[in-house]
Parts: sequence; C-alpha cells; structure tokens
Amino acid sequence: MKKSALFIGLSVSWLAAVAQGQGGISQSDIDGFRAAYAATPGTKAIHNALANNAINALALNHENLNNLDTHFSHRVPSKGITNQRSSGRCWLFTGLNVLRAQAMTEHKLPKLELSQSYNFFWDQLEKSNLFLQGVIDTASKPFEDRTVDWLFANPLSDGGQYTGIADNLMKYGVVPIEVMGETASSKSTSTMRNLLQLRLREDGLELRRLASEGKNSDQLLSRKKEMLTQIYRILALNLGEPPVEFTWTRRDSDGMAVDTKTYTPQSFYKTYFGNDLKNDYVMLMNDPTREYYKLYEIEYDRHGYDGYNWTYVNLPIEDIKQMAIASIKDGKAMYFSCDVGKFINKDLGLLDENNYDYGSLFDTKFGMNKADRIRTHSSASSHAMTLVAVDLDQKDKPKKWMVENSWGSGANDGHLIMTDKWFDEYMFRLVVDKKYLTPKASKVLTQQPTLLPPWDPMFAPEE
Repeated sequence: MKKSALFIGLSVSWLAAVAQGQGGISQSDIDGFRAAYAATPGTKAIHNALANNAINALALNHENLNNLDTHFSHRVPSKGITNQRSSGRCWLFTGLNVLRAQAMTEHKLPKLELSQSYNFFWDQLEKSNLFLQGVIDTASKPFEDRTVDWLFANPLSDGGQYTGIADNLMKYGVVPIEVMGETASSKSTSTMRNLLQLRLREDGLELRRLASEGKNSDQLLSRKKEMLTQIYRILALNLGEPPVEFTWTRRDSDGMAVDTKTYTPQSFYKTYFGNDLKNDYVMLMNDPTREYYKLYEIEYDRHGYDGYNWTYVNLPIEDIKQMAIASIKDGKAMYFSCDVGKFINKDLGLLDENNYDYGSLFDTKFGMNKADRIRTHSSASSHAMTLVAVDLDQKDKPKKWMVENSWGSGANDGHLIMTDKWFDEYMFRLVVDKKYLTPKASKVLTQQPTLLPPWDPMFAPEE
C-alpha cells in the first residue's frame, strides 16, 4: 500500500512538473502575450466595436456590396420556394425540388409541392432499421470496437444525402403536399429525433444482450420487428400515417381541373416523374485530399439497410463545372451541396469569399486551401440545395451560379447567388444525369470503389 501511495505521489509530481515545463503556458509566456497585445488606441477602438457589435457586422466588406448582378445567362425554369423550417431535411427538400421543377415543366403544371413529411416518415423508419440491423451484424464485436461505437453515436439523424433520395423515392414513391402536410414535429424535429435516438440506443443494447445470451438470428430479427413497430407508432403519432392511396386533381395553367384520379404513392411517382434515380444518376465530388478520377464508397453511408452506400466519383472542380453547365443548358436542375455557412451574406442572398474581411479586422491571415480545410475538419459539405442557374461570359466560362434554397422566402426570392470562386472553394457534391458525364468521368464508374469507413470526414450529412 505504501509503495502504491509513493508511486501515485511521484506520478502526480511528474505530471505537475511536465505541466510546468516546455509544453505548458508559463507566466513569462503570458507576459509576452500582454506585451504583444499592447492596448493602443487602435486595439481599444476595435475592442469597443467588437464588444458592442457582431463580428460579421464589423467584418462586412462594404466594397463588395455594390453592383450585385442578378442576371443569369442560363436558368432552369422553377416556381415557388419551400421551407424546411427547424429541421435537417435539406437533402430531402433538394431532391424533391429537383423533381418538382422537372414535373412542372414536362406536365405544364401551374404549381406543385411534394410532401416532405411523407418521405421523411419512411426515411426515419429505414434509418432505424439500418441501425438495429447494424447492431445485430456487429453483435459479436466488443462495445469498444470503432464501428460499434460509431453506430451507437449515430443511430439516426434528420440529415442525409442523395442515396437517401434514390432509395426512398424508388421504394415508397411520392405524394403531393396536400395529401400529407407538415406537422409541428416535422417542422421542428429535435425533440422527436432525440426521443427516437434514446429509444433506438436502448433497443440496440437489448439486441446486443440477447445476442450474448445465445439468441439465434431468427429470434433477433423477430425482436427487431417488435422494436420497429414501436418506432412506427412514434413516427405516425408525430407525422401522421402515410397514405396507401389518395385522390388528386390535376389542374392546367389557368387553374382549371384537367382530371381527377386515384393514385398510390408509387403510381403517382411513375406517372409524373419516372426517373430511375439509382441507375441514371451519379454523384460527383470535389475532394482535393484524395486522388481524382477515382470511385469511392463510404460504409454505412446510406439511409436503408437494403439501400446502397453513397458512392461518388472524385473529380477536379473544372470537370464538375463542365457537366453542371451541360445540365443547366438542357433545362435540368441538379442536387447540389456545399459548405453554405462560409462567407454567406443572408441579407443579399450572396455566397462570396469577399463578403467578410476577417483578416483585416483581427490583423491576421486565414490562409488554408480547400484540401487543408477538409483535413483539419474546418470545412465540409453541410447543406444541400438545387442548382438551377449559371451565368456564362462570352467565352462560355462561368461568372456566377444560383441555387434554389429551402429556407423560405428571402433575398433573390429564396435563392442564393454564389461567385465562381466561392463555388471552387466550398462546393462539394453534385448529382448529374449520366448522359452529361464526360467520357473520362464515365470511365471511372467501371472501377471497383475504394471503401472508406463511416467516420470519414466526407460522411457528414447535409442538413
């Protein structure tokens, strides 16, 4: 006992010594910091300004506010704006908005909004099953295993990406918003999400316990179905129960009724859309930390157990622009995602790296490039929107881009304009019809994808 006490005492002393050594902040260091800060009239003025104003208000680059050009040489026709409210469903709104623009053009509909709640219901049920089945599949691994830990850290979320659109809509179809509207829990999802996560984590622990007791796969699957029955009930109480069939009246551009028919969600999708979202589209990525012209797949990065993992082609930004321009010129909107919080001026609806001059305000430099920002977790895709327009110069080079957002009405009628330079730095993902792929990009699809772990930085879901 005395030896143990002596050892502990020596260890504490050693740790204290280390803390006071070269790795810690010494009093002389602090004295140096104070001397370097040197409260001059200039620093005092900046402090006073920052003490009474938001950083962005002071860093706003007023030279960048003038002459905002809202003209676009090429634009996909679209009508109306949606609002995801306090939820992480941007990926779902984006996917549905892409299809909405298509259907309104092809079928000459005066307006159309698809029910986000309908597909969100099935998304949450599918994600719940993905988690529970993942727990069963990894039940033999210790709880400290990184995959097991990741599963329990991420049982379910609002966020997602394009594979969720493809799997969900191809399986469950779509319905107009009049058939299944928004509820308090769909508009503000945090409480429902937290309760579902709590329920799933408890159920996951039970499945691991049952597996350790020797229950066979059939018994585990039977118990999982009982758990999902409870999840279904929670979702139905919060969002409403999804319709099996419904009656909908199609109207012409004058608002006059054309026909009234009864549909299933699947038949409605086939009638007004029909896109093969799994096989005819591909996700492009600009990730300069990895080799270009390579195919990558992220494990568990899907929305349903029987769905497919997110697979993407990593390409230089100029290649992606070429295909985006081709799609816009052909009147096809695209699923687009980016790091939307960087240098956004919401009042103008403008994404421009010159919007704010933080360097001048703090007398420092922020010099990381895109690759460094990704490696250090300083930047990643955070939000999905619908790419609808590009402005080309006389040499067919892009000057700026525009996306349809899902934050309700605002500047530019709910759209965000981004400079081409901002596009370079903060655009990450784009989904295009395969017919717009360059031959070189198309060839990448024949590769065996490199499998990345679920904790890869690129996993971050759009919200």
